[in-house]
Amino acid sequence: MNKSRYFWLISLLVILAMALFACGGGTTETAEEPAAPAVQEEAAPAEEAAPQEEAAAPAEEVAVPTEEAMPVEEPADTAASTDGPVEIRWFIGLGAGGNPEEIEKENAFAEKFNAAYGDQYKLVLDIVQNETAYDVLKTQIASGDVPDIVGPVGVRGMYSFEGAWLDMAPYIEAANMDLTDFNPALVEFYQFEGQGQVGLPFAVYPSALWYNKDLFDEAGLEYPPHEWGAPYADGSEWNFDKLRELAMILTVDANGNDATMDGFDPDNTVQFGYHPMWTDIRGQWTFFGPGSFADADGNAVMPEVWREAAHWAYDAMWTDHFWPNDNYVNSDLLAQGNTFGSGNVAMNPNHTWYTCCFEGVNWDVAAIPSYNGNTTAKLHADTFGIMKGTKNPEAAFAVYSLFMDEFAPDLVEIYGAFPGRTSLQESALAKMAENYPDADLQVFVDALNYPDNPNHESGMPNFLKASDVYGTFGALYQSTPDLDLDAEIDKLIDELQTVFDEVN
Repeated sequence: MNKSRYFWLISLLVILAMALFACGGGTTETAEEPAAPAVQEEAAPAEEAAPQEEAAAPAEEVAVPTEEAMPVEEPADTAASTDGPVEIRWFIGLGAGGNPEEIEKENAFAEKFNAAYGDQYKLVLDIVQNETAYDVLKTQIASGDVPDIVGPVGVRGMYSFEGAWLDMAPYIEAANMDLTDFNPALVEFYQFEGQGQVGLPFAVYPSALWYNKDLFDEAGLEYPPHEWGAPYADGSEWNFDKLRELAMILTVDANGNDATMDGFDPDNTVQFGYHPMWTDIRGQWTFFGPGSFADADGNAVMPEVWREAAHWAYDAMWTDHFWPNDNYVNSDLLAQGNTFGSGNVAMNPNHTWYTCCFEGVNWDVAAIPSYNGNTTAKLHADTFGIMKGTKNPEAAFAVYSLFMDEFAPDLVEIYGAFPGRTSLQESALAKMAENYPDADLQVFVDALNYPDNPNHESGMPNFLKASDVYGTFGALYQSTPDLDLDAEIDKLIDELQTVFDEVN
């Protein structure tokens, strides 16, 4: 999706992997997720549309050259050819980069880069609009006209071209590249199973628990802890059991009864305690622990932690009633999907880019609760990748290294991103604090220590059809009471296996 629309990101994301940025349009993670309004001067994750987590995928599965067709050679000298500068083609469009103001900055960046390194490399831009970028890149790969560097691109975009990325690990080792300015958890985040080190942290959009301070104050409740791993104010463990306890008190019907009271009317609720908005079921369940619907052999599986999360969520909607079901989510009461922004939801786990979308809410952020002793703050992130089919892998890596180091501040400015480099985060955080002086933005910075790996946007066989299958399940369990949930989950896995088998 066009991450430029994520305008908000610039602000917040500028808070650190997470400083929050502006919101913009883009693709959606599921059909049920609305697009958020464009905001401020910052861009959202290259891969996500404001209120959505995943970018538009190609119209069909992407066929990429096999490893045999594109062997990975041991890195050689990264010096340029003695015959003149090596041309490095930079493909832009899978995420941000296609807006007029971005194109102007990208052209200026190329001029600056070539002025500095034109005796070694010639950076050539290949800018494609997001709506057609997937198909264009797929065609280029199939024809052998492969670009060298691609980005910014999010996790979903990278998995849409699974197998097409260069494993940079041997090049990093050969160049003795210093990675100490990156959070080790974020470096590991880009170690895709079976593909290697496909990227390094460029822009990050961490998640935390947004909460409505006014609703907590009205209920006489202490705020959730801001320190990750810290207990709640009463000394109890800050976990999803404790969140449930608070959320039920914060859920109120039209008569003023909360969800813990016998007289509570779930059909006339005017305020809810918790809702993980603008994400699909993979995103909802990942706060309980990372997982995937596909195992290492491409078989459909249901991670046990996700099954438990599904039961917790289903009970929250249909038994405890502190999580709005789809009828409520799509109502005017909850701003037709922007539930936290309506002012009628007390807690919402979301990313830094969400600063775009809740005007008038007195908010702050806290740590995500733990589950079974583990904490997961799902991460949205953008990077640049090198295509495995590049004809100049050593030169492409040399330019990539400059992107991630010397020229990282320029690229962060172009895309309004929160920098992945630790040394750039303090200034980004300060800029973000100018816009949000009352928020504890350090919470987002600390969230980077708890990314989901595997990521909730990771690929799976027959990705588009598989997404439709689990999206249908999500719509069912969020709109239908009295399901035999385990039976429906088992049916979901069977349906996913059928879809996986079509391409395995």
